[in-house]
Amino acid sequence: MPGWRSDPNAGGSELVPVCAFLSIAKGTEMMNDYPRQPTGRRKFLKGAATALAVPAAASVAGGALAGTARADASSLPDYVPVPAEAFGPALNANGYFVGNIAGNLYWITDSFYQAMFLSTRRGVVLIDAPPTIGHNLLRAIDDTTQTNGRPGRVTHLVYSHSHADHIGAAGLFGPDVVRISHAATAPLLARDADPNRPLPTVTFQDNYDLEVGGEHLRLEYHGPNHAPDNIFIYAPEYATLMVVDILYPGWVPFDYVAVSQDIPDWITAQSIVMDCPWQTLVGGHLGRLGVRADGPVQIQYISDLVASLRATYTSLDPTPYFANYGPQGNAWAIFKTFLLAVAEAAAAPVTAKYTGVLAAADVYTADNAWTLLESLRIDNGFLGPFGIHS
Repeated sequence: MPGWRSDPNAGGSELVPVCAFLSIAKGTEMMNDYPRQPTGRRKFLKGAATALAVPAAASVAGGALAGTARADASSLPDYVPVPAEAFGPALNANGYFVGNIAGNLYWITDSFYQAMFLSTRRGVVLIDAPPTIGHNLLRAIDDTTQTNGRPGRVTHLVYSHSHADHIGAAGLFGPDVVRISHAATAPLLARDADPNRPLPTVTFQDNYDLEVGGEHLRLEYHGPNHAPDNIFIYAPEYATLMVVDILYPGWVPFDYVAVSQDIPDWITAQSIVMDCPWQTLVGGHLGRLGVRADGPVQIQYISDLVASLRATYTSLDPTPYFANYGPQGNAWAIFKTFLLAVAEAAAAPVTAKYTGVLAAADVYTADNAWTLLESLRIDNGFLGPFGIHS
């Protein structure tokens, strides 16, 4: 197949998508048994190990730069406390947690991002290399393989998609690692020319079966969603799915609907995720794993937001916005102020409903509403006062 070649070291092959036809496995949904993080605000203080450790915080915050403006902490907004259920395990002194999902499958988090890896008889298959975790990926893998007695060298690295925040530490694993991605990832990375994100050495179009050292992953492409190349990584023996930037267990989606490039397909992708027969989800972000009960909550959150937007867009009178900015000839001001008013008004009841249910409902719901409103206009043709002139 063009754009795809078999990995001679892995025994890769094309397959039928598992998520297209397998029924959802029944059974009790259980979270991994690990200590929860405290519900108070995480503090970026040196030596903190009960929340986010300093190495991870420093990587994200970048530290103070000479000559840069400093925020006045007194002017920062206050947000509703994060529900206890949204937190994951406590981090160690180096700022990460590594845990066993099942069998030889593990995950790593710094409470911002997540990666997953398979420990095999021939080495480690790593899925994603978030830069905020960075060298802690190597430490976590080393600690794990020293304990289980298996080889610690990363032989294969799977890219979920091209975005630097998820694979920006790929360069740490050297030139000899087999890097696997969807075919659409290669030209995106070639365009970006980022040395920290080396080009894939193996690509596929639809499905790829990766078998290494007695372990196996199914890689599937279900079309564009968050990104045009975003794939599903399924470990069938362990009933675990890793798919990034679609479901956010315990939290509302990241800003502007996960900064997704295709909003209608991102919305559909939520249901595709739920059609897959997983019991544990690695979502790529934040500090805890997902269970099946997380999916319907987010799907309903998005559905409620879309319904509220439709109702508000239909009922909010645009006349004051046209009257105020029309005589000035400021078309952009009309669009901005009216659409922002719609988004904020539509977000308000949804924020109230999900506060205490999904973390950060008060942080990102208005921004998510704005993005969904734009998608309703340009993708669904729900144009409101900007429709066909009579």
